[in-house]
Amino acid sequence: MSVYEFKARTIKGKEVSLHDYEGKVLLIVNTASKCGFTPQYEDLQELYAEYEGRGFAVLGFPSNQFGGQEPGTEEQIESFCSLNYGVTFPIFAKVDVKGDKAHPLFEYLSKEAPGILGSKSIKWNFTKFLVDRNGKPIARYASTIKPNDIKKDIEKLL
Repeated sequence: MSVYEFKARTIKGKEVSLHDYEGKVLLIVNTASKCGFTPQYEDLQELYAEYEGRGFAVLGFPSNQFGGQEPGTEEQIESFCSLNYGVTFPIFAKVDVKGDKAHPLFEYLSKEAPGILGSKSIKWNFTKFLVDRNGKPIARYASTIKPNDIKKDIEKLL
């Protein structure tokens, strides 16, 4: 099994297969626009711009599950990301990342790359999952880990 087995709806409403990203190193992130970690969008965009040409992509999945910090519509989220952080990496429609209604991709990521002490549940916005070129989750990074702090891990997979 790999992340390529899953589909997701883009922020524009188009259903896409993650097979579209086959062969790339991925950083899959649950995001929010009104969070203390929201400025990480800037670092995520920098990583994307720096490594995109080498087969890397950031995939952002907005979620409103943590403190109601992503209350906007898809249009508002897309506009916010573009205007405030110049985001050009793929942003998907708002999803649940934990609980009974969690998107199957995040159920898989949480199981395959558990957090501290084997915890499977995602604890907050901007949890980051690093996925290798074969679609296998390699690592999970907590919200407090800045995207630039995982450059070495990304470079190893590129």
